[in-house]
Amino acid sequence: MDPEELRERTKCFTHRCVKLALALPNTPLGNLVQGQLLRCSTSVPSNYRAACLAQSKAHFVAKMSIVAEEADESDFWLKFIIDEALLEKPRVAALLKEANELTKIFISGRKTAKNRSVEFRAGTRSGHNNQ
Repeated sequence: MDPEELRERTKCFTHRCVKLALALPNTPLGNLVQGQLLRCSTSVPSNYRAACLAQSKAHFVAKMSIVAEEADESDFWLKFIIDEALLEKPRVAALLKEANELTKIFISGRKTAKNRSVEFRAGTRSGHNNQ
């Protein structure tokens, strides 16, 4: 998946999370979960966009770490919605699957970038060009 497709996918994920969050019951718990899900899910595409503009590999890895954490936190709150029966499981299931997939994608991307950074630095120190 290229970066533009992933930008669109994360944006769609956020739109879906927003719609789901707005459907939560207007109770103290529903309002708390709504705020948490809105915060973490909206952070996913914004931080991914920032990662795409990173000026160094270290900055890219740091931003990808944030994206992975926020996607994973979204996964947590979606599971919590199901656990607390705030919404029915079928209404949350597809979004929960997407949160899990996005988390895996960003963890993998972070690991790949980190490994390439190490290879590049090791190659640079020994005078080799690993590009």
